[in-house]
Amino acid sequence: MSTNSSPAYAKHPEHTITVTPYRGRVVVETPDGEVLVDTRNALALQEAKYPVVYYVPRADTRMERLTKTAHASVCPFKGTASYFTVEGQPAAVGENAVWSYETPFDEVAGIREALAFYGNKLEVRAEPDA
Repeated sequence: MSTNSSPAYAKHPEHTITVTPYRGRVVVETPDGEVLVDTRNALALQEAKYPVVYYVPRADTRMERLTKTAHASVCPFKGTASYFTVEGQPAAVGENAVWSYETPFDEVAGIREALAFYGNKLEVRAEPDA
């Protein structure tokens, strides 16, 4: 029996989320070219008809460049997200540019503590294996 199941799935069983290992490399850079992430261990999260979001391990992220903020948001399917600011970037770029589900619902437990980045603030490049 699940201990942290999303109640939203019972109301919206048509809503789908899949989390799969991404077969390739994901690189995240600031607008000035600083590499924050370079990993071959990303997860691809596909939610309904939204674009794929890549979640990367903290071990492959320059965590010393990120500061956790008080900002939070709630997704009825994934849980509560916490946010990080990229230090040394203008507020429009760095503020709350990174999020993480530290205790996601069971249905998406694979993204626990992984990080995702806003592509409209930072460059997120997914390079599939050939």
